[in-house]
Amino acid sequence: MPAIVVLGAQWGDEGKGKATDQLGSATDYVVKFNGGNNAGHTVVVGSEKYALHLLPSGILTPGVTPVIANGVVVDLAVLFQEIDDLTERGIDCSRLQVSASAHVIPSYNRTMDAVTERFLGQRKIGTTGRGIGPTYGDKMTRVGIRIQDLFDPSILRQKVEGALLQKNALLVKIYNRRQIEADAIVDELLSYGERLRPMVADTSLLLNQALDRGETVVFEAGQATMLDIDHGTYPFVTSSNCTAGGASTGTGIGPTRLDRIVGVAKAYCTRVGEGPFPTELDDEKGEFLRVTGSEFGTTTGRPRRTGWYDAVVARYSSRINGLTDLVITKLDILSGLAEIPVCVAYEVDGVRHEEMPVNQTDFHHAVPVYENRPGWTEDISQCRTWEELPAAARDYIEYLEEVSGCRISTVGVGPDREAAIVRHALAQPGAPAHP
Repeated sequence: MPAIVVLGAQWGDEGKGKATDQLGSATDYVVKFNGGNNAGHTVVVGSEKYALHLLPSGILTPGVTPVIANGVVVDLAVLFQEIDDLTERGIDCSRLQVSASAHVIPSYNRTMDAVTERFLGQRKIGTTGRGIGPTYGDKMTRVGIRIQDLFDPSILRQKVEGALLQKNALLVKIYNRRQIEADAIVDELLSYGERLRPMVADTSLLLNQALDRGETVVFEAGQATMLDIDHGTYPFVTSSNCTAGGASTGTGIGPTRLDRIVGVAKAYCTRVGEGPFPTELDDEKGEFLRVTGSEFGTTTGRPRRTGWYDAVVARYSSRINGLTDLVITKLDILSGLAEIPVCVAYEVDGVRHEEMPVNQTDFHHAVPVYENRPGWTEDISQCRTWEELPAAARDYIEYLEEVSGCRISTVGVGPDREAAIVRHALAQPGAPAHP
């Protein structure tokens, strides 16, 4: 019974929530290990559609224990609103466990996020404005507030007052905003304490003990590889490690305990926010992918930028994460296209790059080198076996497998939980990822 990491292999919104949800009854724990409510998962179960922002997708599966681990930053108002909304729809949230060491997003960090982004003007990063970056910044500069602090009013007040010394100076003197009073912040945070207390646990111990018992733990990443703070398109990235290494640091599980690393990628590419995107389409094909694929943010509602599949990014993601398996989603969106370009390399100033350019400037100026694959006209949304797919669709997946450097285990052909074709069982630990 393994520890399985499920993560995005592109720029996010690939369908990680659905991929995690599909593991379903085979899973005992689903763990969110990074990010906050700045990204969302949409999961369709029967006729019901669930948009999750902070809660792990395992919350939708009876018997699964969902865990918010130490690497997450938690907006408590959002957490409880999401719990209340799901409870009203008949979802049992009573098993949720939250790490005592996870950091809290205080309201002043939402303010800092908004005013800083506005101050940057044309140099803005494209954040969601939910206080994620400033809270991770507080964590690294050691002025953050953790879940456990809510149960010690004296410590909480000291930490809030300490954090506001610098933030108020910036707000008043640089951004021409009003000073934030510590009392209101402390009172708000303390008001969550009693409801939160039964959920709080040493989640590192909890998860290690589960693995010792031979139970299955799925580690669910927020965002994706190309938004990783270290390995993404910096500075147009998120503020946490959403690659496989983050599953270890974000949970307190040793890296040797991670058995399988599953990357999730769309059959094309999308991106939200600012930053380079080599295969981006600013034409009718891009609009076709956006409209047909319903490419609008789960959390923000922002239209996503769209482009063709990028095999350079896929190979990079496979290498950075040590992928054992790749899941391709939304293959059905490509139905009806006469041919489908796939980016297999970049050209930068006349030089061909088979791998990710070393510096960001080259990546920003990268021109995609395409190879075209034949399309198909059939509706594939009801296909449930590999053999039911049109020959051209099978050829496309086999080609993606060849150029991505990782075997494709599952193919998604629609939004429903059941709309997936399993080509292979997940790779056994130690097995080569290459097809």
